[in-house]
Amino acid sequence: MLIGRKQEQYELNRLLELEESQFCVVYGRRRVGKTFLIRETYADKIVFQHTGLANAPRMQQLSEFAASLKNHGFIVDKTPKTWFEAFHLLEDYISTLPSKKKKIIFLDELSWMDTPKSSFISALEHFWNGWATARREKDIILIVCGSATSWLINNIVKNHGGLHNRLTMLLYIKPFSLHDCEQYAQNMGITLSRKKLAEAYMIMGGIPYYWSFLRRGESLSQNIDRIFFGENAPLANEFSSLYASLFKNAENHISIITALATKKVGMTRNELIMQTKKSDNATLNKTLTDLEQCSFIRVYYPFGKDKKNALYQLMDNYTLFYFQYMKTRKAHDNHFWTNKLGTSLHNTWRGLAFERLCLWHLPQIKQALGISGVIASACSWYTKGTEEYDGAQIDLIIDRNDMIVNLCEIKFSDAEYAINKKEDAKLRNRLQAFKLSTHTKKAVHYTMITPYGIRRNEYSGDIQSQVTIEDLFAV
Repeated sequence: MLIGRKQEQYELNRLLELEESQFCVVYGRRRVGKTFLIRETYADKIVFQHTGLANAPRMQQLSEFAASLKNHGFIVDKTPKTWFEAFHLLEDYISTLPSKKKKIIFLDELSWMDTPKSSFISALEHFWNGWATARREKDIILIVCGSATSWLINNIVKNHGGLHNRLTMLLYIKPFSLHDCEQYAQNMGITLSRKKLAEAYMIMGGIPYYWSFLRRGESLSQNIDRIFFGENAPLANEFSSLYASLFKNAENHISIITALATKKVGMTRNELIMQTKKSDNATLNKTLTDLEQCSFIRVYYPFGKDKKNALYQLMDNYTLFYFQYMKTRKAHDNHFWTNKLGTSLHNTWRGLAFERLCLWHLPQIKQALGISGVIASACSWYTKGTEEYDGAQIDLIIDRNDMIVNLCEIKFSDAEYAINKKEDAKLRNRLQAFKLSTHTKKAVHYTMITPYGIRRNEYSGDIQSQVTIEDLFAV
């Protein structure tokens, strides 16, 4: 059963209604459900599909391509020796099919087919320009996909050769929202409270493949122990597989991720260079772009700062969980997660992970605040102390075009969050520091984001709005 993805399905189905032949790239990070979406959307409308082989040489790739043609009922006398021959065979096969129907060709894990000196891209260009678009019927829909997002972007989307400006649709498949994950869990017969679902999201993000390992009848703690820390845990080695499958020379990407994991608000480019000892060159540019395109990091500007002050922030929930728990684990313990519940390490991680969850659900936060239609940016802010105020930091600011700024205080708690005298003093100092240091002319509103809202008491009156976990589950 396909969960969510209504807009993505709409876009894919729209290709069937267009008169000209269509070339669509579907991209997104590993395990996000790209292949499943395409197969579920088109089902029996796909006339040919083939998946490249990981780390296989050219002749093995070509042999498997020929095998895919045979599986679709086409007689192949001998294995093609080049990709040009392989695509000519595909042309011959498509030409045998009935006319007057759209013919969907789905090539998955495209980057794996592009082995060194294989001329795969040139053959693909010739197939599309010389045959698919030249057909009188205009009936070809070519869907290409793969986990190596950077390869797809650089070699297909930004192609400067025969595929330049040939793409007709670029479709990004983003991770599930909390709402989607709740539906997914319910479809598997798993019953968890929304707070527990949020905690699961803080570990696994919106990656359907990770959620598929949850088992009915187990508590969340039991599930996490089994999935990540138990004997033969299915995701015990996911970190190395994740980055290696997405990027060539993944050590560059991992070094950037490792540095960003140490600073929750992010780092400037210069800070990254100092921390990683990388050169400030085109390789660094490409690495940062790769990570941003796969949604592992985001780039934003602190409040009141310009482009040269851009911060790079780690966003991937699973990666944060890995660095906090899995990388630092010293001894094998099948119940490692359960044994860490309630510790200072766990509480610190919960606070950080909940902040990331909120950043992934900014549309839901804006909806809860009644500003869905208002242009706004999300950023952080920090100032050093002066004689007028103490140093202060705010992890989420929603800077709105309607002359209002929401200072968002994010707290993960197990019940209503109670603001006490000490916390009230901190909030007042942050508000004063923000106004005095930024000289903003916008109205400043304090917003609390907590699972269960704030407890009304003598210190809660200055909170103008609040967002709860129920709001974060909105569609």
